[in-house]
Amino acid sequence: MGLLEGKTALITGAARGIGKSIALKFAAEGANIAFTDLVIDENGKATEAEIQALGVKAKGYASNAANFTETEEVVKQVKEEFGSIDILVNNAGITKDGLMLRMTEQQWDAVIAVNLKSAFNFIHACVPIMMRQRGGSIINMASVVGVHGNAGQSNYAASKAGLIALAKSVAQEMGPKGIRANAIAPGFIDTAMTQALPEDIRKEWCQKIPLRRGGQVEDIANVATFLASDMSSYVSGQVIQVDGGMNM
Repeated sequence: MGLLEGKTALITGAARGIGKSIALKFAAEGANIAFTDLVIDENGKATEAEIQALGVKAKGYASNAANFTETEEVVKQVKEEFGSIDILVNNAGITKDGLMLRMTEQQWDAVIAVNLKSAFNFIHACVPIMMRQRGGSIINMASVVGVHGNAGQSNYAASKAGLIALAKSVAQEMGPKGIRANAIAPGFIDTAMTQALPEDIRKEWCQKIPLRRGGQVEDIANVATFLASDMSSYVSGQVIQVDGGMNM
């Protein structure tokens, strides 16, 4: 019997990358999976089929996570089709990097809307369901950049720091209702985005990491599984940095 047997997880931005890895890990532990992405194209359909092949119910929903009304509607659909929402992973995110002096208002607004407002939208819609169930686990996908900052990423860093503070605040508000909220702060993870960086940049990054390597998406999925499961039933309001010791 899996760690998440009989639970339903809703994961945003999960058609690919870290979100997809979390969905597959949760499914392997017995959870039914509802996931969202801006569009559910062939890639999204393939992810849906891959999750279903693990013997659980899975469905992808096309939704703009930054849109409050669309979020309310998609959460309503998930509740109707899956019966419950036990785990929420706020993973949807984008980058629009630039130095502060050159950053446009559009770059700032877009990143805050997709990365931070989306989490508010989904928490706001899911919390009443979790309250009626007398329990739930909310996981915000932050970043080490949200803890320590990063030049050229003030919008991204601010959004990720916001996700951390949001998780801590929700943990305080919802704890009496049996709802936990935590944040994961990944460091240098091998994804399509980091693999596109020049080799010398990648090597330089790895030299700053005590473990001397980048992490894998599975490393994030493993920590998410711990936070989603009853193994972490007394863990709430925490930020777990998954960064190989890069930022101690």
